Amino acid sequence: MKYILVIGDGMADDPVDELGGKTPLETANKPYIDALAAKGVLGAAKNCPEGYPVGSETAIMSLFGCSPKLYYTGRAPIEAAAQGISMQPGDVAYRCNMVTFEDGDMPMTEKRIISHSAGSIEGEESDELVTALFSHPEFAPLAEQAGMTVTPGSSFRHIAVQHGADIKGIKLIPPHDHLNEKLGQYLPSGCANADVLRALMVKAHEILDRHPMNEQRRKEGKLPANGIWFWAEGTAASMPNFPAKYGADGGVVSAVPLCHGIAQLVGLEPIHVEGATGEWDTNYENKVAAGLKVLENHDFLAMHLEGPDEATHNHDLPHKLDCIEALSSRVVEPICKALEAKGEDFRMLIISDHRTIMKTGAHGAAPVPFILYDSRKQEGSGLTYTEENGLKGPFVEEGVNLMSMLFEL
Repeated sequence: MKYILVIGDGMADDPVDELGGKTPLETANKPYIDALAAKGVLGAAKNCPEGYPVGSETAIMSLFGCSPKLYYTGRAPIEAAAQGISMQPGDVAYRCNMVTFEDGDMPMTEKRIISHSAGSIEGEESDELVTALFSHPEFAPLAEQAGMTVTPGSSFRHIAVQHGADIKGIKLIPPHDHLNEKLGQYLPSGCANADVLRALMVKAHEILDRHPMNEQRRKEGKLPANGIWFWAEGTAASMPNFPAKYGADGGVVSAVPLCHGIAQLVGLEPIHVEGATGEWDTNYENKVAAGLKVLENHDFLAMHLEGPDEATHNHDLPHKLDCIEALSSRVVEPICKALEAKGEDFRMLIISDHRTIMKTGAHGAAPVPFILYDSRKQEGSGLTYTEENGLKGPFVEEGVNLMSMLFEL
């Protein structure tokens, strides 16, 4: 028996005006996963516990059977684990996004974030910029005084670690939740260390705004990576061993550090795939090939697709629909058909980790629909995979229980 978890990050949504009041899941052409929903258990789950961040950091932890109430220390420490960063007592990790601030001479408090990913900047270019920043003669002394170092992340996502930091009371905001809003109330606040982080962000903007690479990006019609944004703070993380808990080992195919970090922490193999971008244009075929290779020698596979979430943050409805359709036709369908051709029995859990709301570009806390399909059974809900239909089936109040359901424990 093979066990497969497929996460369409942020594909669940609220009704969208441009779709006539339907959600993307209700609109997208996804006949294969709709067929699995009809043959399997179709329900709804709440993956982000009350009082914890509504995002992939808590939702995907839950999906891997790790209760955020017990193990969540912040998102950045999980991503740090993916990069092999060893955190010591007193260390704090932050996500350090490359972002685009609007142009103009107004103070930082009056500026807006145009893009939380600097226009989905390429990894090599992003690494070069953040490295140049932290070695700049005006910035390096400030970073050293703050006890901060950075590890480039080969995307817009970098990890900064601050040694001996006190973050009690700190308030750091996810940049993708407040695009095109004035920054005053969203800048770091809540403690003395927040003032340090804010000063670093202001200086970084001064330096990066006129960096030759950003001037070239403007000439090419691209958004400049003219700022950094600290968020997702936390101390060192640990999680329970997945193979010991569920009696199966395997790998996690993803393009994002968060999933690779969870894999590292729970004892699964993080699988990096050539051409996997975390966007709508990811290499679906390479990801499927890598996933099937995992299943040749192991019993568990997690397949994560970031595209629907990023498309929603960018208010890109056509590509959100494309990503949902690709998940059905270019991921789920070929995996299932390959296993069927080999005569392999399998159980598959298909789910959106959280909602991502097209209207706001932010995450939503409402329950998300899931499919639990067993290849040995051909009768189930009789319904298509949508948010509304999910609420007609079993409700799982804590998503941390879904993995046990997948493994029939």
